[in-house]
Amino acid sequence: MASAPIILVPGFWLGAWAWDEVAGMLRADGHHVTALTLPGLESPDADRSTITLSDHVGAICDAVRAAPAPVVLAVHSASGFPGYAASDRVADLIAAMVYVDTAPGVSPQDPDFAGAEMPLNWDELAAEENLDGLSEAQLETFRRRAVPVPGGVLRERLELTNDARNDIPSTMVCTGYTAEQYRTYAAEHPEWAFLAGLPRLRNVTWVDLPTSHWPMWSRPRELATIIGGVADAHGSRER
Repeated sequence: MASAPIILVPGFWLGAWAWDEVAGMLRADGHHVTALTLPGLESPDADRSTITLSDHVGAICDAVRAAPAPVVLAVHSASGFPGYAASDRVADLIAAMVYVDTAPGVSPQDPDFAGAEMPLNWDELAAEENLDGLSEAQLETFRRRAVPVPGGVLRERLELTNDARNDIPSTMVCTGYTAEQYRTYAAEHPEWAFLAGLPRLRNVTWVDLPTSHWPMWSRPRELATIIGGVADAHGSRER
């Protein structure tokens, strides 16, 4: 039995390149890996004026459908929103989910965001997020390659209708916050869109990996091992 194909989805401001090191390790270990760049994040010059959350969900669903077998879908940071919505659309084609310092978000993420796009505000991000283990070179690359997020992605509300998404085996990789903090915040703040889907999941494995919010850069080997282990555990015959 082959391991499940792996799809890697980066968070805000990032493209498939953000997963390069982890993807390379997984491929060296024999895994089938696809890393995505979501619509509008291709380059600073990309047209983001009409991109919505539905477009991001659609891109993930297309990648899932194109895979040779049910996949492990690994989503990082804000891609927890389109990733969870994709699991609603194609639950039968997802063998397992991996949430990398994120959770199953329920849209809209920010319904009052009025801008056409949201560029990276480095000072604000650095004040809010865990940067442990990141080198200056990695941070410079992030700032240099960051692409604004389409505003429509933050505003759109999507309806979730397929309860089967909540039975998909889900691994929560907790880096910037601990597993206990995730559980506590989700219980105490049901109004937080970022964590709203977490109490609904019925098959959850928790993994603490103390490091930055971007463990694909600060602890790539450990993250690749976790994701690869999930793929091995949920392999199947090709469809």
